[in-house]
Amino acid sequence: MMANPTQLRLIDAGLIMDHLGLGDLTRGHVSIRVPGDPTHFYMKPHSFGFDEITPENMVVCNLNGEKVGGTGRKHSEVYIHSEIYKLRADVNSVIHAHPTYAVAFSATGQNLQPISQPSVAFSDGLPYFNESIDLIRTPALGLGVATALGARKAVLMRNHGVAVVGASVDEATILTIMLENACQIQLAAMAAGVGETFSSEEVQKLHHDITRPEQYTINFDYLNRKIKRANRS
Repeated sequence: MMANPTQLRLIDAGLIMDHLGLGDLTRGHVSIRVPGDPTHFYMKPHSFGFDEITPENMVVCNLNGEKVGGTGRKHSEVYIHSEIYKLRADVNSVIHAHPTYAVAFSATGQNLQPISQPSVAFSDGLPYFNESIDLIRTPALGLGVATALGARKAVLMRNHGVAVVGASVDEATILTIMLENACQIQLAAMAAGVGETFSSEEVQKLHHDITRPEQYTINFDYLNRKIKRANRS
């Protein structure tokens, strides 16, 4: 089966997530809206790792979380994706993962502070979803995640994981990596004590500089090249 460019980008996102150890076995998932059809999205299949996505096994789902195409099984947590897509017309990609430091940080219940470049990407707000630690297997729980996310880039699902969104899969992928880095840095800083922070004006300027769309694509493409070089060696 010949993959289209969107499917290839989904496959690349999965390889990047796996390469950086963000897979948690087969439990994470990534999706992208079907270009030209905002009511459907491609998604990683159930029972496969991030590094095992293929054009043959990826699924197509609608905004009710129903599988309408593809040979793979749909994820039971498809409702994280479908409910976010319903509420956020600006979102074209959703990632759900269980990064170690982000989960640990979510257990503290504290706010992410702008004490590192990765954390500044979320200086416009990083909300919490507190309703449940359980799998998001119902539309109601999916709506809870989407509502907690609001207009932000990501939401910490307390003691569970993260949901990260983007206008592109490039953005969602790089933001997932940056969120994990930000949580790791803050946990380390909290252990030693956080000192003086920079002004809101300086934080806003850096936020603008590091969250431009081209920054996401530049870094996504870099990681893509890096993985392909590693696979050739």
